[in-house]
Amino acid sequence: MTTRDPIAVVIPTRNAGPGLARLLDAIADQDDVVADPIVAIDSGSTDGTLDLLTRRGVRVLSVPPEQFDHGETRNYGLSVIPNELAVLIVQDAVPASKRWLVSLVTPLGEDRTLAGTYARQRPWPDASRITAHYLTRWIAAQDRPRVAGPITPLEFETLTPAERYLQCVFDNVCSCIRMSVWRSHPFRRTRIAEDLEWALEVLQSGHRLAFVADAVVWHSHDRSPRYELNRTYLVHQRLQTLFGLSTIPTLGALGRAVATTLPLHLRLAAGEPTARLRALARGAGLAVAFPLGQYLGARAAREGRDFLNVRGV
Repeated sequence: MTTRDPIAVVIPTRNAGPGLARLLDAIADQDDVVADPIVAIDSGSTDGTLDLLTRRGVRVLSVPPEQFDHGETRNYGLSVIPNELAVLIVQDAVPASKRWLVSLVTPLGEDRTLAGTYARQRPWPDASRITAHYLTRWIAAQDRPRVAGPITPLEFETLTPAERYLQCVFDNVCSCIRMSVWRSHPFRRTRIAEDLEWALEVLQSGHRLAFVADAVVWHSHDRSPRYELNRTYLVHQRLQTLFGLSTIPTLGALGRAVATTLPLHLRLAAGEPTARLRALARGAGLAVAFPLGQYLGARAAREGRDFLNVRGV
């Protein structure tokens, strides 16, 4: 693989809105690397997304909304890719420079032990202070590159749950995977965290994964407390199942987490330049939603039962 070889791009879409045009423009404007083909897997768009994709020459695959799955839907898109490398990116992430793509794929050409790379995420300039606070603490938002793996199953078992998780961080908000590895290790069917499960599998199969801090995308969401409760719940079910990680294991820990998080959120929300009352209400709601989702999600996985009926996350 050289930087002259085309790189496939796969984008799951549904009612993408105006951000999709920005994404496609940024992909087309990359230096040194050509993105071809671009494949979208659409799950029931009704807002003009399909027309935009067609006008831009994107190949569109369709899945019914009720059949969308974070792992198998991405597998469907990747199944039509002939290239050696394929980028996975979500519809509302936008490359921050013309060097994003070449930065993301170059390590895979230089190191055959790498199964995949993932990009750095930065919050949108208009993101709320709470959203920016959490995103900038995420591993995929740091300014230093890192490489993980390989790790044997025996080595994995000797780690703490938190260490297991940190070893297996991978993020399909924006990633690039080696197709020969994916063919042996496709994504698993799952409601969320297909990237973490894939990382665990490929690392234990003798491969490595790299975080590329120079490949940057804009990506953040100011979601409602209810949405964040549902998403956090699902994520922490998976963290418990995959790594044995329970960040808030007891009701006492839940109470302490809410008590600690609430003043932080209110302080951040109070610094918003506009709509301060709305920001304060959202901040208070998130101070409960984040810890509660962590507690209930891990407990649901440990006890083998659901506490929330979550759809569409």
